[in-house]
Amino acid sequence: MQEIKRIIDGENPNGSYNSFGNIYRFHIKSKVKYWLYIILLLLVITLMLPWTQNIRAKGSVTTRRQEQRPQELNTIIAGRIQKWYVKEGDFVKKGDTLVQLSEVKDAYLDPELLLRVEEQLEAKSSSISSYLQKVAASESQLRAIQQTKLYKMQQLANKMKQLQLKVMSDSMELNSVNIDFRIAEEQLRRQKIMRDSGLSSLLQLEQRNQSYQSALAKKTVSETKFANTKTDLINVEIELSQIEQEYAEKLFKVQSDRAGAQSEIATGKGEIAKLSNQYANYVIRAGQYYLLAPQDGQVTNAYKSGINEIVKEGEKLLEIVPEHIDYAVEMYVRPVDLPLLSRGQKVRLQFDGYPAIVFSGWPQSSYGMFSGRIVAIENSLNENGKFRILVAEDEQDRKWPPTLRMGTGVAAIALLKDVQIWYELWRNINGFPPEYYKKTTKDVATKK
Repeated sequence: MQEIKRIIDGENPNGSYNSFGNIYRFHIKSKVKYWLYIILLLLVITLMLPWTQNIRAKGSVTTRRQEQRPQELNTIIAGRIQKWYVKEGDFVKKGDTLVQLSEVKDAYLDPELLLRVEEQLEAKSSSISSYLQKVAASESQLRAIQQTKLYKMQQLANKMKQLQLKVMSDSMELNSVNIDFRIAEEQLRRQKIMRDSGLSSLLQLEQRNQSYQSALAKKTVSETKFANTKTDLINVEIELSQIEQEYAEKLFKVQSDRAGAQSEIATGKGEIAKLSNQYANYVIRAGQYYLLAPQDGQVTNAYKSGINEIVKEGEKLLEIVPEHIDYAVEMYVRPVDLPLLSRGQKVRLQFDGYPAIVFSGWPQSSYGMFSGRIVAIENSLNENGKFRILVAEDEQDRKWPPTLRMGTGVAAIALLKDVQIWYELWRNINGFPPEYYKKTTKDVATKK
């Protein structure tokens, strides 16, 4: 370099070039190495500073309560839109009328439909009342027939007893007559022997013959009387069987009529139940012509527009966002980070639209961040290949913004262990997971 300067000065003996001195600055001592030492010292100091390990995840604002999420208002019945009472963006109270529908099915077009069903119910009730009266009359008739049968059977039983006694009496009388007849027959035989021997007269023989004929006549009369009495007894027994059969047929007929009436009553009650159900359905259906707001909120979406549009059963008409919402944050973490999270763990949140200065490693130095706690960890993998975590507001920290809305984006930072910066850099270079530990009771006691 000095040789180059000598050559240049030789070419210009009257003076040196200014540019040469300004560029090479031979007369100024360099301080680069001092600055390098200072930077290295600051770097070493920086590497020794504490750093809070964390897990970063994206999410959105939601709510844990199903009734506080946006509600879809569906039609229960098919119908035609007759009138709109609200428009998108309106705030409504619970029970406010939103839409009026009119009927489109021909089965419900009759304006006097409920009156017709009431008349059918009254007619069927009157029919059941008539059959109830018929059942009561049949039961009275049954009791009368049974009472008459009882009297008739008692009468025939008494008559049968009388005939049985008479049969016994005639049987005894017949035995007595038979004895008299055998005595008269024996006397007549001996008288004939005596008459043939000449020991008795013809008059005595004739008297014995007359006594014999009288005894024979009595025997014949007694046998006839006894046979007639037995015939009367048999006739009474036959009549008793006939009475039982006759009254059994009457009872069966009345019981059949009563069973038929009871069957009609049961059928009528079934039809009344069916008509009552139909009537209740008609009344409820009539109440479905007006769609009411299920809760306080704001109308956000109208899926149907205009008048006279036809809607199907269960079709969406409106969407209502509830007015009072207990907000929560849902965030999605990778499966590798899931074991590092637990319920009650603190999470720092940055909501979209709210300015914040974020130092992920120094949460105490961040500005505009909000605090939350993990309240639920789902056990199933989501469609995006991550696990869903629910975070609620930390009541011990400042409140979340009152102007939050459903679906607002959130950047979440789950705080883990405090380490030094050099360790965190070394961990990331080697691809190791963050460290995480839970303090046991022994550790807490030692710290105290």
